[in-house]
Amino acid sequence: MSERLGLDQLEMRGNFIQRHIGPDREQAQAMLAALGLERLEDLIDKVVPADILNREPLKLTETISERAVIKYLRRMRERNQVLTSMIGMGYYDTILPSVIKRNVLENPGWYTAYTPYQAEVSQGRLEALLNFQQMIIDLTGMELANASLLDEATAVAEAMTMSRRLAKSSSNLVVVDRDCHPQTIAVVQTRASSLGYRVLVTDPFDALEQHEFFALILQYPGCSGEIHDLTAPIAIAHQKQALATVAADLLSLVLLKPPAALDADIAVGSAQRFGVPMGYGGPHAAYFATRDEFKRSVPGRIIGVSRDVHGQMALRMALQTREQHIRRDKATSNICTSQVLLAVIAGFYAVYHGAAGLRLIAGRVHRYAQILAAGIVESGHQVVSLCYFDTIVVRMPNRAKRIAAQAEEAGINLRVIDADHVGISLDETTTRDHLRALWQVFVSPVADLPDINGLDGRLSECIPEKLLRGDAILRHPVFSLYHSETEMMRYMRRLARRDIALDRSMIPLGSCTMKLNAATEMQAISFYEFNAMHPFVPLYQAQGYQQLFAELEDMLCDLTGFQAFSFQPNAGSQGEYTGLLVIRKFHDINGQSQRTVCLIPASAHGTNPASAALAGLQVVVVACDDHGNVSVDDLRAKLAEHGDRVAALMITYPSTHGVYEQAFRQICELVHQAGGQVYMDGANFNALVGLCRPGAIGADVMHLNLHKTFCIPHGGGGPGVGPIGVREHLAPFLPDHPVVEGVNPLKGEHGTVGTVSAAPWGSASILTISWAYIAMMGAAGLKRATLTALLNANYVARRLAPHYPILYTDANGWVAHECIIDCHEFKKTANVSVEDIAKRLIDYGFHAPTVAFPVADTLMIEPTESENQAEIDRFCDAMIAIRHEIREIEAGRAAIDNNLLHNAPHTHRLLLQQWNLPYSRQQALFPDSHQHDDKYWPPVGRIDNVYGDRHVFCSCPLDWTEADSGAV
Repeated sequence: MSERLGLDQLEMRGNFIQRHIGPDREQAQAMLAALGLERLEDLIDKVVPADILNREPLKLTETISERAVIKYLRRMRERNQVLTSMIGMGYYDTILPSVIKRNVLENPGWYTAYTPYQAEVSQGRLEALLNFQQMIIDLTGMELANASLLDEATAVAEAMTMSRRLAKSSSNLVVVDRDCHPQTIAVVQTRASSLGYRVLVTDPFDALEQHEFFALILQYPGCSGEIHDLTAPIAIAHQKQALATVAADLLSLVLLKPPAALDADIAVGSAQRFGVPMGYGGPHAAYFATRDEFKRSVPGRIIGVSRDVHGQMALRMALQTREQHIRRDKATSNICTSQVLLAVIAGFYAVYHGAAGLRLIAGRVHRYAQILAAGIVESGHQVVSLCYFDTIVVRMPNRAKRIAAQAEEAGINLRVIDADHVGISLDETTTRDHLRALWQVFVSPVADLPDINGLDGRLSECIPEKLLRGDAILRHPVFSLYHSETEMMRYMRRLARRDIALDRSMIPLGSCTMKLNAATEMQAISFYEFNAMHPFVPLYQAQGYQQLFAELEDMLCDLTGFQAFSFQPNAGSQGEYTGLLVIRKFHDINGQSQRTVCLIPASAHGTNPASAALAGLQVVVVACDDHGNVSVDDLRAKLAEHGDRVAALMITYPSTHGVYEQAFRQICELVHQAGGQVYMDGANFNALVGLCRPGAIGADVMHLNLHKTFCIPHGGGGPGVGPIGVREHLAPFLPDHPVVEGVNPLKGEHGTVGTVSAAPWGSASILTISWAYIAMMGAAGLKRATLTALLNANYVARRLAPHYPILYTDANGWVAHECIIDCHEFKKTANVSVEDIAKRLIDYGFHAPTVAFPVADTLMIEPTESENQAEIDRFCDAMIAIRHEIREIEAGRAAIDNNLLHNAPHTHRLLLQQWNLPYSRQQALFPDSHQHDDKYWPPVGRIDNVYGDRHVFCSCPLDWTEADSGAV
């Protein structure tokens, strides 16, 4: 690897491995001894099936020091040529306030947090997300907003599928405004194709009445920058019993009439320009807003207001957050489609600037656009735009490319629309110098430049009064309280301390791999040359990124045994969906379009059936045996029953039950013999890295969760990256892009699956994290990380086994990288549920393991390789102590309905009340000595989910006060 990367010196080899992996040599030996083993490598023979092991050496033979990695990434970033971007098309330069950059983007208290399923330890990020929802509600005028989606294009696709569920029209036609962004149109076409919808791209003001359709999708302002009054086409849509979606630029809505006032049913868009860098395409938070009557059909997650058992206001994820997992193949969306960290940043951007600040920013952008247009007209050229916010189109007959080239020489990227037209989009970073530089491009070399002040004084508003906003925005107090940096810094800290993230303690979630996100890995995301790039710049300006993609693809192919990767899927859910589309495409071009059945084991992630349904496949469940493995007999029966209709088997390996199934190769062979393809869910690939190459043992497609196995942080529920690896016969079908050529260099005559995300390479800016992790670990480090993960998980299982039944093990009693403990008997013996155990763990300072998944009444525990023995023992001690508390109930020494577990978590407010509980304050609040110096105080008691479901409230409560800093 050192030769391939061109590094001359590799100083301090291996140090990072020791810093990433929690147990040192002494701890590892002690844990091995507890398992009756001598060497870490002994776990291979004990745990991993011999027939899946990789016998070939990896190319990743060297490790690179942290210092060398940063030096190398700096050289890589220098290959990116960052010009002033005026391309627009949904991506704009923005200014991330330093107080937010330092205290959120670069703060592990925010970026290492998990999805807020355990609401009691997530009140800080839940409040930040509620702020985001309130911002979206205010700016769109809609009644309800969710807590973010992946990007604008996929949000529009979600709006399309929601329209199909709700519209009373029987048509299967979607009408799309031809002035939508091209990447949006492409994603809609891909999603519609898999679901059997037809798409018509047309002018919505031209003979719309002639068509029957169930969804109308409009851009506001259009990709050309033009602002139209959309009330007429929306009215026609409603006459057709269709739903109308408006994809709206969020900053423009500060000045423009909101979509709700145009009678839109759904408003979607990107929150990127609210402080989130372009990052060559992502990650960015999309928004989704709609009418209250549609709330149970909204995709993604919604944050709602409820109350805790003490009657105190509390936040939680509401509605379909849980229903999506319950519905499985009937799910309306995939629950993993969110960008929490980026939504948090966008929400804080609005909190920091407030209504007045946003009006100032939006007004300045719009005014500069008008001044620019006036100067170009004064220079003798035609501006075809009549009504616009920040984007104008200039007519330059047969000179568009030449003008763009001249602008590039001046350090500015423009959009070439066609041979005769260029587009120019301004943003909050635009200065007067930029205007002068552009005028210099358009005017004659001997002519004088227009006078900015003179033009400004002669301008008249180009947006008609009827399209200007007349109502107030961001009226909630949270948007008025924190405009100084001091106030903002303290507010963000108050929210962060309400949560449990990895900076506080181990998060032992099974299947979600909450491992270390090292500071060195994170450093490059703040590099200007990586985060300031527009995704549609010419490829020669993005050579650093192209190098990053090529090297990371090479690394992942080496580790997985696949021949090609696509980085376009910007979440694990998108990877699942894309991989299944690739399989469908393969069957279609081979004359096997009847293959529409997807076999999915009963133990699969809840996202698997949802992804299969969204890919237009029929889900057929394959049973599991008594040990939690896929039943080979039932698989044979299902293959025989469905014959040549079988498209694929989706299988997670190691299984969701936390064991290596011995029959994996046999399963793959059976599916291949039936003519199907094997889709491997890579959620647990962290238990295979360095040991097994899935592409060499039967898998045809696999998505990787880079935000799990390869150290991109979860960020509270996003960002994520879900690239898919494929074998050679599937590589030609990987996604491409309508704007940027060469995204799939292996594209063949039969075409690709289309476009699945807005940006050509998805969430490109965070790929540096995974590159750095792999480079610093090398082949030896990655293998050691995998074995340590197995060691830690088996150590946990061995310590807990005398107290909790371990639900699934292999024939010799071993688990893989996670274990499941069975708690269903406690309901009978002590009236204690898994939720009671999860909430009691909060009193010990821990986030709960995965609750009731994949089996009801269980907890799934995954310690990861990053936790040392001391932290693992602290967790095990807490679990054992809780088991003793359960025994007290079973023995009748503690009340069956008023005890430590039922009343957990115990908040600090109990200290201020008369103590009337049948146990001591110390038992409740300080159950172990580890908490004396750094006690985590849960901000709320146990949340009343039933109340929240009956009283759905998903915007900021008006009775929040400055005294409690908006906290609930």
